[in-house]
Amino acid sequence: MNILVTGATRGIGKAIAQNLDGTIFAVGRSEELLKTYENYLVCDLSDKNDLERLGEYIQENKIDILVNNAGEYIYSPIEDIEYDKLEHIMKVNLISPLYLISKAVPYMKSKKWGRIINIGSISGVMGEACASLYSASKAGLIGGTKALALELAEYNITVNTINPGWVDTEMGNSSANDGEWTKEEVIECIPQKRFVSPKEVAGMVKYLISEEAKGVTGQSINLCAGLSVGF
Repeated sequence: MNILVTGATRGIGKAIAQNLDGTIFAVGRSEELLKTYENYLVCDLSDKNDLERLGEYIQENKIDILVNNAGEYIYSPIEDIEYDKLEHIMKVNLISPLYLISKAVPYMKSKKWGRIINIGSISGVMGEACASLYSASKAGLIGGTKALALELAEYNITVNTINPGWVDTEMGNSSANDGEWTKEEVIECIPQKRFVSPKEVAGMVKYLISEEAKGVTGQSINLCAGLSVGF
């Protein structure tokens, strides 16, 4: 199986790429970090030319499994948001995954098999104050997942979103520190009193691309140590 993972240089994406069986095609912005993979492409998902080049790369390499993991987070009151930031986060978190799916689907349809996994966020399910752009982009990804699951079901292509809560990654830890609370205070608000590990997300991806999960499609799966249930 040919598996393409965006944002594969660190955190969740790296854990996913390292824990799946198949030929991995890694995508990221740092060539130095990507060199650990045999197959890779340097790409800035917010850049239209780079995104189109990645679309061609997907078609050339006949991708069976697409994992849209790359994403960016902005913590800011809405009145401080500038247009450029709004445009940037929507390009990275919502526009690029949908565009890449459009390029992967023709081959999947021809085989009558495919797996598409989008990495969303619990913020797209519940909302997060002062992270409205991030929450909106991830909520859009969840909506797109449901619609695409219906559109592609007859071709044996499944589409699902995994919504991590706080994850023990560089981005997760810096996001915790960017807010009004310390990491320790954030942990106190999580029912299991811990951050999710990247390997847990990778394990969920591994299950969703398996034949055992062929009936799971259009789902928005919260992997958040109980955060979505309440306090």
